[in-house]
Amino acid sequence: MGIQNILFIILFAGATGFFVRNMRRVRRNILLGKELDRTDRPAERWKTMILVALGQRKMLSRPIPAILHLFVYVGFVLINIEVVEMLIDGVAGTHRFLAFLGPFYNFLIAFFEILAFLVTFGCVVFLLRRNAIRLKRFVSKDLDGWPRTDANLILCSEILLMSALFLMNAADQTLQHRGVGHFIQAGSFPVSGFIAPLLSGLSDVSLFAIERGCWWFHILGILGFLNYLVISKHFHILLAFPNVYYSNLEAKGKFTNLSSVTNEVKAMMDPAFVPAAVNPDVPLRFGAKEVTDLSWKQLLDAYTCTECGRCTSACPANQTGKLLSPRKIMMDTRDRLTEYGKNIDQNGTFQDDGKSLLDYITPEELWACTSCNACVQECPVNIDPLSIIIDMRRYLVMEQSAAPAGLNLMSTNVENNGAPWQFSPADRLNWAQEK
Repeated sequence: MGIQNILFIILFAGATGFFVRNMRRVRRNILLGKELDRTDRPAERWKTMILVALGQRKMLSRPIPAILHLFVYVGFVLINIEVVEMLIDGVAGTHRFLAFLGPFYNFLIAFFEILAFLVTFGCVVFLLRRNAIRLKRFVSKDLDGWPRTDANLILCSEILLMSALFLMNAADQTLQHRGVGHFIQAGSFPVSGFIAPLLSGLSDVSLFAIERGCWWFHILGILGFLNYLVISKHFHILLAFPNVYYSNLEAKGKFTNLSSVTNEVKAMMDPAFVPAAVNPDVPLRFGAKEVTDLSWKQLLDAYTCTECGRCTSACPANQTGKLLSPRKIMMDTRDRLTEYGKNIDQNGTFQDDGKSLLDYITPEELWACTSCNACVQECPVNIDPLSIIIDMRRYLVMEQSAAPAGLNLMSTNVENNGAPWQFSPADRLNWAQEK
């Protein structure tokens, strides 16, 4: 085992350890949410996950990005088989460890190169859509700053990683043809074969330096990408599958009831009713003011958001110029949850910082929502921004009495007149009287 193998093992162990630590923090943050049972109907959940997360079914509503995303998605998954070979080579000091597969190995490498080309093509088109064509959902102000930079950085990184793979294979192929050292005849290179002639004038030493440099760039880029995911919108690569599995399987128009309110009503209707015991250390709250008032599934939704903007582009309130953006609702929830988690990391337990989720999401945004469920329908990974909006509205109404004037008037009429209109029940049928 040489010094390069030892260095690789140290870097690989460090990157893996760092990733595990960050994932544990994310898990801790998600579990700050309230308990929610999503273990029912397992067969239906598996079917939903296979169709939506694995099969990309909801992406098909927009065919062009669906095809491009399929290139990137399939390429990302399958090219990792070659990454596994690179990891083995890095640890064991071998070169093209899987070459013993013979003709099948040639097929694999050729297939991976074609996939890598499609990934590169998809990323280039996605960059153009964001920065040259400038589609409306990618230039809205809720993406200003880091979110827009994050998206471009990821796309550029993927293009560089694929380019390094092609250049590595081109140098490898040239060294194979020259019969240099351990560069045995292995693999088929339909894409990098076009690059290899450009390297034919270089010395063996230069080719070896290019091959090794690209190998290190690619594998370290993969390890860096793995840890970057945790702070990126591309976290959905890992979280989309569990998020879709734990989707809400009820009808989209069905709202949940607050157990605290249900218990109060049951107690009034039945004096013998005894509500379940509650934790006296947790203050009773109607609705959601802070991220810890949301369920763990809602917090998982926030981490899974891809920031694709399909929800916002389908939102009728946003289309009419209202402040509401369902994408921003999810991004703000994730930002506040991240801030909340950092507070715990710094202090051991959460110390009041004078903020809450309502400092990120304004009442104007919440009341602009028509609760039509368009955002829920459009999301390719079954995120539910509406559930967060409804829970925050409940807090504003039931604890802050901060509902819009029109809604307060309607509630008063229902309470006094048994109907939303400001007429006495005795006058309700006056419209039917003949004149």
